[in-house]
Amino acid sequence: MKVFHNYKSVNFFGVLAIGLLLPMTNGLSGEQAVAPDAPQPELKKAFIDGVGQGWRALSGNDFVNVNCKPGTWTWKGGHAFCTGDPVGVIRMKHPIKNFEMVCEWMHKKHAGNSGVFAWASQVSIDKLAAGRGNLPDGIEFQVLDLGYETNWQKKKGKPSNWFTSHGDVFPTGPAKMKPFMPVAPNGKRSFPTKRLTKGINKWNHYYIRAINGEVRLWVNGEEVSGGTACDPAEGYLCLESEGSPVEFKNMRIRLLP
Repeated sequence: MKVFHNYKSVNFFGVLAIGLLLPMTNGLSGEQAVAPDAPQPELKKAFIDGVGQGWRALSGNDFVNVNCKPGTWTWKGGHAFCTGDPVGVIRMKHPIKNFEMVCEWMHKKHAGNSGVFAWASQVSIDKLAAGRGNLPDGIEFQVLDLGYETNWQKKKGKPSNWFTSHGDVFPTGPAKMKPFMPVAPNGKRSFPTKRLTKGINKWNHYYIRAINGEVRLWVNGEEVSGGTACDPAEGYLCLESEGSPVEFKNMRIRLLP
């Protein structure tokens, strides 16, 4: 009887305590919970600046001309100035496989066009050097001014559905890549998930990662596009001249196993 009596007492006060605490707990949770439509704090962006173990700066000494004029590219330390004439590329002296690269670029003319090529094939580089063609076969990270889209829309009366000015990634020539979503109608070009490119006379930042046949691009601190199953997955890193003045600076690279 005594045990039973204590059992009832404990449960009575336990229930009473729970009853008293539940409203307090629910009220506290309600105060801490964030309403579904309340503005969320912006997450800090991951910004890779190319500083740390294994990274090194790139300069004109790291590149050789493939099919541009002698004066197409000029350098002041690690700052490259390109006239855009003619359409062509310069390449790094040696082919590379797995790497990370950062650079800043700025167009100096409305609707300017340029690009960074990863894994450009030796065969295509040899053809360009022999005067056959303009651009190599590989994976291109497009460097396109906002005005290119503007001009297209004015001419066609509607936005482009096959390119953007915000970091498209795609294979050129016979090169292959399985693009990340969203994908262009032709099924080859990875469109960016965000539109982050700044216009002429403003610096943009690219972080490129190319590992084991997979490429990813970050534009101004946010990952936006890329692809996998790239072929080739080894070759030359190239900078593109394509019809308008463009500048590159703060180029840094880290070779990976």
